[in-house]
Amino acid sequence: MIEVRNLTKVFTSGFLKKTRIVAVDNVSFKLYDKAPTILTLAGESGSGKTTIAKLILGFIKPTKGEVLYKGKNIWKMSNAEWKEYRKNVQAVFQDPYSSFNPLKKIDDVLWTPIKKFKITQSKDEALELINKSLEAVGLRPNEVLGKYPHELSGGQRQRLMLARAFLIKPSLIVADEPVSMIDASLRANILNLMLDLKRKLGVSFIYITHDLSTAHYVSDQIIILYRGSIMEMGAADKVIYSPKHPYTKILIESIPVPDPSRRWRKKIVIPETRLEQIKSSGCKFYNRCPVKTAKCITPPPLIKIEENHWVACHRYS
Repeated sequence: MIEVRNLTKVFTSGFLKKTRIVAVDNVSFKLYDKAPTILTLAGESGSGKTTIAKLILGFIKPTKGEVLYKGKNIWKMSNAEWKEYRKNVQAVFQDPYSSFNPLKKIDDVLWTPIKKFKITQSKDEALELINKSLEAVGLRPNEVLGKYPHELSGGQRQRLMLARAFLIKPSLIVADEPVSMIDASLRANILNLMLDLKRKLGVSFIYITHDLSTAHYVSDQIIILYRGSIMEMGAADKVIYSPKHPYTKILIESIPVPDPSRRWRKKIVIPETRLEQIKSSGCKFYNRCPVKTAKCITPPPLIKIEENHWVACHRYS
């Protein structure tokens, strides 16, 4: 369904002295439409997760590489093909507060896609679809319709964005940290809604997060990113329970376990380093890696170490 092929995005800043920032560096992966899948892009801030999302959604153009939808480059689509793509690939953003126009009632969020994509033939049919969409995400239509965004909680607003996706029935939803700004008590509800949309409607997700706990809860596949490059990717259980890359191992070790008998005995530290200190020609994790060797000054390839499990590390080459 979606193929990201050698995707690279370079940003430049400065006026007299230009600075190049490689936000995404030669990233490739595929998402098939044979079975609905939740693919997670995980990593710390600055790893390129959101930039990849913006490239897939068509908000920005890549410096190099392609985003293919059913084999077609999204930047070479006709107007009709692009409209179909925008219908089938939807987004749920991180901030449930800025996703709404505060001057309009929340009904506008649901009516706009119905009108734009001509989803229904009549107003009565549209109202029935809106009610079903709200009920599908656990909202009561009479409690939310007709209200302004400020009258709803963050959890209700995020459910509304999922309801909007429900009525469009897209093939793919790009969810950029959809639970990071919601109370912990409500996060499981949103994640379970994502799982329900996958199971009942066959919707696939690209789920973007820095939280490996929620990633493991919902994901079929996980990609671990660091400074725009893939460090490790594969089946969620393999990446979480049998991590191979030193960076993935450190990320997982830093997750607290709710068990008093398993307290941390040492501080988890990933040494900080300035961008200009990093050996750009080699492994991007070189300066922060606790097990680096001389071989790591050359860039490691992404190696398949077992079925549905890849790692970019010379220790496995």
